[in-house]
Amino acid sequence: MSAAVSPRPGDVQLVAQAVTFGYPGRRILDRLDLTVAPGDRVGLVGENGAGKTTLLGVLAGRLHPQEGTVRRHGTLAVVEQDLAVADEDTVGTLIDATADAARAAAADLQAVIDAFDHDGGDVAALSASIARYEHLAAWDVDRRVDEGLSRLQAPRDRDRRLAELSVGERYRVRLACRLAERADLLLLDEPTNHLDEGGVAHLTAQLRAWTGGLVIVTHDRRLLDDVMTAVLDMDPSMDGRPVLYGAARYADYRFARDQMLRRWRARYRAERKRARVLAERLDASYEGLSDEWRPPKGSQKHRRGTRARQHVKAADRLIERLEAQAVDVPVPPPALHFPDLPSVPPGYPGGPLLEVRGPRVAARLDLPGRRVDVMPAGRLLVTGANGAGKSTLLAALVGGVGLDRGTRTVAPGVRWGVLAQEGPGERAPASGGPSPTAFDAYARHALDLLDAGALDPDALVPVAALGLLSEADLERPLSELSIGQRRRFDLACALLAAPHVLVLDEPTNHLSVGLVDELTAALRATSAAVVVATHDRQLRADLADWPHLDLGG
Repeated sequence: MSAAVSPRPGDVQLVAQAVTFGYPGRRILDRLDLTVAPGDRVGLVGENGAGKTTLLGVLAGRLHPQEGTVRRHGTLAVVEQDLAVADEDTVGTLIDATADAARAAAADLQAVIDAFDHDGGDVAALSASIARYEHLAAWDVDRRVDEGLSRLQAPRDRDRRLAELSVGERYRVRLACRLAERADLLLLDEPTNHLDEGGVAHLTAQLRAWTGGLVIVTHDRRLLDDVMTAVLDMDPSMDGRPVLYGAARYADYRFARDQMLRRWRARYRAERKRARVLAERLDASYEGLSDEWRPPKGSQKHRRGTRARQHVKAADRLIERLEAQAVDVPVPPPALHFPDLPSVPPGYPGGPLLEVRGPRVAARLDLPGRRVDVMPAGRLLVTGANGAGKSTLLAALVGGVGLDRGTRTVAPGVRWGVLAQEGPGERAPASGGPSPTAFDAYARHALDLLDAGALDPDALVPVAALGLLSEADLERPLSELSIGQRRRFDLACALLAAPHVLVLDEPTNHLSVGLVDELTAALRATSAAVVVATHDRQLRADLADWPHLDLGG
């Protein structure tokens, strides 16, 4: 595979050639090429398990390719999902390390100036030192670090031990410091995961102004749109390799990706049709050995054998030609087939399907005097900061938590489907035994709903019909599925009972950008009522015309 971003004038920051990496029984990267020049901002997208974080580790030098080479030019800064820290490391440790490059540049410039011979000095060396000092804005590094910590809401106490911080806090401290460094090559893994809106805005501005090379793993469609100059899709294409889309807009990337999938599916259908023709001709040819080419018994014995051999040879030549023309096209990735969901139960009396009034859950949610109702085919977008009570409100709607105050009313016969942040695919087996297959877990979920009176057996949605998981994946234990595949399984469970109301908590978490686009279109079109709680900026924009409940926070 060749995934090269066209270099701009100046030094190339990164060159990966024929990089191959894998684990026993599974190859993750296969002869991948990538070139990143100053000003290139490459977004890595794809399903969980497609190899995005692995590729980032190889590019950073943390993982060593089994074949191929990775060459980096200039300084490197990396912010991965978690930060390995020593017990004695503090916030100040990271801040001091951040300023080292700037201070070294300042010291180098001062040394060059002190030693410069005005009559025959090395002007090129002096110019290079000045350029490096100005590029790093070494005089401003302390202010940049302080601003970054503040804007990203990261801990600023220099004595705070990193080991005592949460993963999100450690990430924000590291991100603020790395942005202040102004490295020639910056590698980031899901940088918006731990940021609020103000933090994302600061990050976006910093990345858009970045003069070096950037490679960023992200599921954030808005970040792709606002920052990237190219998208490297790690999900396989028709030839089994990732594809680089040189698109500066997310919509352009999606259009090109969708066109590729259409060609892939059309080619696959054509090859399957060719295979059926081949099988039919094979059957017809060999049936002719016993029917068309058999003279009456007792006559022309030698002629019968000769014609039989000729017929076999003709059939074999035909088969060879057809097989030579065939192309081995892999099975395309499944497309989402969203079911036709009902809007009201039989005998629906009118009014809201679900309603809560003045709900309060101690220390988690308090909406005095507020009424939240869900009408047939209604829509509701719930937003708010982390901890504002979005998940609690959704759980209150479906009866997942009890109310300390307020009332909850449900119309007779209403079925709901729930996609929680932790669904059936995330939970360990209750017995502590082996993990069930996805098929078995889906059947178990159906039986649980049936026992609870929450499932009409005649309205069951088969998991294999949804296009969320392949048949091979459904036969695997849940524990062996990637986090993205388990999230797809959870979405299937939410649709299992053909619900009248869909309640989705952060539905874009761990899903590929392509599936999120398909799901968004389906949610807008479905006849069921839909309640969505999300922090995803693009999803909020896509659903901006829905009724909106902002819990603040």
